[in-house]
Amino acid sequence: MSGPEAVRGFLHTPEGTSSGALIVTHGAGANCQAALLVVLAEAFCASGLTVLRCDLPFRQERPHGPPNRSTERDQAGLRAAVEAVRRLRGLNSAAHMFLGGHSYGGRQASMLAAEEPGLVDALLLLSYPLHSPKRPEQLRTQHFPGLRTPALFVSGVRDGFATTSEMEAARQLIPARTELLSVDAAGHELITKRNREALPRSIVEKFGAFTAMAGTV
Repeated sequence: MSGPEAVRGFLHTPEGTSSGALIVTHGAGANCQAALLVVLAEAFCASGLTVLRCDLPFRQERPHGPPNRSTERDQAGLRAAVEAVRRLRGLNSAAHMFLGGHSYGGRQASMLAAEEPGLVDALLLLSYPLHSPKRPEQLRTQHFPGLRTPALFVSGVRDGFATTSEMEAARQLIPARTELLSVDAAGHELITKRNREALPRSIVEKFGAFTAMAGTV
């Protein structure tokens, strides 16, 4: 895997001692200023985690446009972000590390975790892009059988990239512990005007319970 890659983003630090850290990144058409990432970073930080919301290498190269076909650099960028957060003051070597992202970013996080078991303690996969809209036969699950990191999936029930039943079936391919949090009346972006306040809280609560049951907190 190529590297080292530059790390660019925004760091959220909690008051008092941090209980761990979450690195979270964006989808193919966004950056780390995406509304979903901002509200989630604030909510997780309020719960006691250090949070880095970061731009993937393809977004650092240009402000607009889709990722390159080669995703190796984006995965290397996430690995560099994990390593950078590990070096932060206030985090000891035993601090739990979590990695996640929205859509494309979450897919890259899961691919990295499948390639490097033990890099992080758990994954937060928001709107995992199981397939392109209207192309359900082209599944993006090739790495799932090698994924041994616990993963919480968060998916809108109206998401064109994956139905609830498709996500449930795909989870069965993963040998690690997984759960699915379905978000009513939400599409691929997850966040809406109606759930802007409640959604971050529910994700933080669900992820906290998930990681506790997985033995990672």
